[in-house]
Amino acid sequence: MSNLENDSLEEAVEQVEVRRQKLAKLIATDHSPYPNDFRPSHTTRDILAEFGSLSDQELAGLTSEFYVAGRIMGIRKMGKAAFFHIQDRRGRIQVYVRKDRLGDEVYALFQSLDIGDIVGVWGQLFRTKTKELTIEARGLRLLTKCLRPLPEKWHGLADVEARYRQRYVDLMVNPEVRDIFEKRSRIVRLLRRFFEERDFLEVETPMMQAIPGGAAARPFVTHHNALNMDLYLRVAPELFLKRLLVGGFERVFELNRNFRNEGISVRHNPEFTMLEFYQAYATYDDLMRLTEELFVTLAEEVVGSLQVPYADHVIDLKPPWRRLTIKEAVVQHGGAEEQEIGTLEGLRHFARQEGLHVDLNVSYGNLLVEVFERVAESQLIQPTFMTGYPLEVSPLARKNDANPALVDRFELYIGGRELANAFSELNDPTDQRQRFLQQGEARNAGDDTANPIDDDYVRALEYGMPPAAGEGIGIDRLVMFFTDSPSIRDVILFPLLRPQR
Repeated sequence: MSNLENDSLEEAVEQVEVRRQKLAKLIATDHSPYPNDFRPSHTTRDILAEFGSLSDQELAGLTSEFYVAGRIMGIRKMGKAAFFHIQDRRGRIQVYVRKDRLGDEVYALFQSLDIGDIVGVWGQLFRTKTKELTIEARGLRLLTKCLRPLPEKWHGLADVEARYRQRYVDLMVNPEVRDIFEKRSRIVRLLRRFFEERDFLEVETPMMQAIPGGAAARPFVTHHNALNMDLYLRVAPELFLKRLLVGGFERVFELNRNFRNEGISVRHNPEFTMLEFYQAYATYDDLMRLTEELFVTLAEEVVGSLQVPYADHVIDLKPPWRRLTIKEAVVQHGGAEEQEIGTLEGLRHFARQEGLHVDLNVSYGNLLVEVFERVAESQLIQPTFMTGYPLEVSPLARKNDANPALVDRFELYIGGRELANAFSELNDPTDQRQRFLQQGEARNAGDDTANPIDDDYVRALEYGMPPAAGEGIGIDRLVMFFTDSPSIRDVILFPLLRPQR
């Protein structure tokens, strides 16, 4: 630790001690530092919106008092008067305090306050010489004593993990961070509205499952003591949602958590939010159009334009979006010759040239997807529906009628990142059981991401699932896109981090 860091740490410890001494003095003089009987009449945004455009004369004519509560974010003291800004959930407003207005006792209390303290104030509105709408306080109460000093340059910290670990501080001092999570909440509301307006039913399916399935992923394992059995945190809700199609719910969606026991990166968090929806009597082609419609709706509501800034690009969401097969993408963006990658041996040769380690037992379909992810994925900047997925990597998708080696599936890429995965659903129980058996063989061979056999799901298909299509959209990545955030940690309030030592 540098001398500068040592000095900063010592200064912070000293400030905490000074604040604790103030707290002790308040208690000793019968001032409750944590009361719970103050009720605001307005938010700061309410006041600014309703009265911000009034003239000085109109403000002077107001007779009502305004009660506001929030955190002190800055103080300018001037002897027997002072200005400070108070921040609540909706914004900030300036407060003016004068000793002759508050009285000696209350003004003495104010003089002992610190940045970060939560207070309640009430008074009338006026405009300062700089034309800032301000509350002239007629009264003031301390509602919560803040014992730790707020950081002055929180957003500029070299160790950005500190902001994620102490998100509560990040939200206090960085309005742009608060804005991201307000937009996230709005996006989720818009998603619900979008699907409800189209006659989809929102449902909830189990988070703990006896058999993990619905995605190729390593699950988290837990144990149920009373039943003495292992359970798995779900990697996807897919198989339960499709059971509901069997039961007669022809349009369903779920917004909820998935858990995958995998690495952490700017794109991945072990706990993440997914939207999955399923529609009977629809194909993956129908869902392409529905997805375009969904993104257009979100862009218009959240951004106000179909031109969405993201990273170093401007993404044009105007439909129709480009459609490209996996093989076409490897040719167009990876520089491969179509004839060369048409065979397993040629694809292996190309993969090695691109620096991929090629397993001798890898199938053509699996290797093709690996090559695509290596050479083409990051270059799919404008909205692109990727199709032509091999059967080997799509155990729950319907085979393509024209080419049974492929499935009716798409993944949506924007800004070089996958945002959605969809396919026409496999509803043939015999085919599904065979694919489960193949997944079981892969699992026995050491692939712990392969789906185990789910006999009850096959039984459900034997009762008859209508032809359908389904899609999953990662909400965290969706919010990253619409808020132009570079890391998934920026859009998850409390992302998983390594413990501090």
